[in-house]
Amino acid sequence: MVNQKKIVIGIRDSKLSNVQTEEFISFAHNNIEGINADSFEIKHIKTTGDIKNSERLDKIGGKGLFIREIEESILSGEIDIGVHSMKDIPAVNQSDLEICCYMPRIESSDVFISNSGKTLKEIESGSIIGTSSIRRRAQLLNSRQDLNIKLLRGNVDTRLKKLKNKEYDGIILAHAGLKRLNLESEITEVFDHKYFLPPGGQGCVGIQSLSKSSYRDMFKSINCKDTETIICAERDVLKTINANCNSPVSVAATIINQFIQIRCQIFMHNGEMIFDEMIQEKRDQSQDIGKNLGKLAIQKLGQKTIDRLDELSDDFNYSP
Repeated sequence: MVNQKKIVIGIRDSKLSNVQTEEFISFAHNNIEGINADSFEIKHIKTTGDIKNSERLDKIGGKGLFIREIEESILSGEIDIGVHSMKDIPAVNQSDLEICCYMPRIESSDVFISNSGKTLKEIESGSIIGTSSIRRRAQLLNSRQDLNIKLLRGNVDTRLKKLKNKEYDGIILAHAGLKRLNLESEITEVFDHKYFLPPGGQGCVGIQSLSKSSYRDMFKSINCKDTETIICAERDVLKTINANCNSPVSVAATIINQFIQIRCQIFMHNGEMIFDEMIQEKRDQSQDIGKNLGKLAIQKLGQKTIDRLDELSDDFNYSP
């Protein structure tokens, strides 16, 4: 490494963030000459989303709740890079910052975990299902209007503990987080994208730096181009329709041979699906595929309808 100064990484203070950072450091060590574990210093940063962990996310600011303080630390020079779950990053990038490296994406699906071992279709009517996601809540209602959906916040261990304590009958989590924490044995059911599409960016870890950082080009050299292509397409849909992590919108892109395929679903809060479209374009002509799908949604629904989807009534609260 040309620069002998330690590279300071800012991350959330959680087990999953630590594992994701170890994964990145190992990836950098294996692909950049002169880089090893001693090249980095890790700084844990409490984010608003971590501190205010007993409220609904849309009630405490919505966008960027798990990255805002990390981004501020990059801008101030306190840290050099941030390691993020891409699903936590708003579709509109912070000025002067960029994702300089997209790590290879792993599983993007959501999963269901139940105490009884029953799948979502099998679990009893009236069962209490926990999630912190407005999108997942809408998807659950689309499948099962007879379930009692309650808010569930906290890290993976906290959520699993609440499930095992029978505060909930089932919970929904991201497959990627459980895989990284070696907790896949807890999974009852992996949701098929055909009926439970994940959010944009899920399963991908992104490295964020100043656009003019001295480390930018070094980490850009190990960027996974395929992952960048599909994640950017997903984020372009969200950016075009002005959606965020509090919107009941799911989107997933895949590369199939020489084509990119992308699908988006949009829900009302009562579970009604009001948009479900997929488009496919040749990869070398697909730079606007996400924007095109977003424009199709606006054409069919109208921007005012999409904007109103962020408004959620106060009946989505914690299980007593």
